[in-house]
Amino acid sequence: MPRLFALGTLCLILTANCCADQPPTAAPPEQDGMTELFNGKDLDGWDGDPRLWSVKDGVIHGETTSEVPTKGNTFLIWKDEVADFELRLSFRCTESNNSGIQYRSQRVSGGKNPGNNWILRGYQHELRNEENFPNVPSFIYDEKGSRGRICLVGEKAVWEKDGKQIIGEPLINADEFKELMKVDEWNDVVIIAKGNHIQHYLNGRLVLDFTDNHPEKSFSKGLIGLQLHAGKPMWTEFKNIRMRTL
Repeated sequence: MPRLFALGTLCLILTANCCADQPPTAAPPEQDGMTELFNGKDLDGWDGDPRLWSVKDGVIHGETTSEVPTKGNTFLIWKDEVADFELRLSFRCTESNNSGIQYRSQRVSGGKNPGNNWILRGYQHELRNEENFPNVPSFIYDEKGSRGRICLVGEKAVWEKDGKQIIGEPLINADEFKELMKVDEWNDVVIIAKGNHIQHYLNGRLVLDFTDNHPEKSFSKGLIGLQLHAGKPMWTEFKNIRMRTL
């Protein structure tokens, strides 16, 4: 019995060491056939509050100020719904507030914020100018939903009707993320959503892997949007926005 226990322990150690030595998963190479969603000149194809969104120096610029705030979170919304897709873009934003990339989302009425006609509900890829866990870019937030932070950076997870289960070892740890994230600079995002499987890549590395099996709360298709968050004045910028359907 002691010998069997020792052999089992050795196997576990070897397995753990093998997994620890596995290289991080890189983003897939960009393929031909990507569609440009932003022409670098104007907001053709997009719908948002014209007081807050503009094109400056060839990039999409969204900004709130104390004089021109937003009543609730507001979005610059792409005109077409998509289901399975690969989305690539670059972002940067201020540290005073957070932003996001909304996808597979539904447009909802203003409700308590009647002056805001650009509200979305659905999956959100969080964007922040921060590098310290857990408040970093790339986690999934359930905008206007009930699940909050659905999947955090570093997690490979499955959400069933009765809740979330984390699988395996973290995809990235806090120290590795600090090396990966470029505070105050442009960062590259890849989002791949195919069926109920979603992956987020930051600067070429897989940082989140999520499968949504919830029968009522998962989203299979919808709109893409870029967020300006309510609260403290902020700005956020986007460029090189391209997508292909899968």
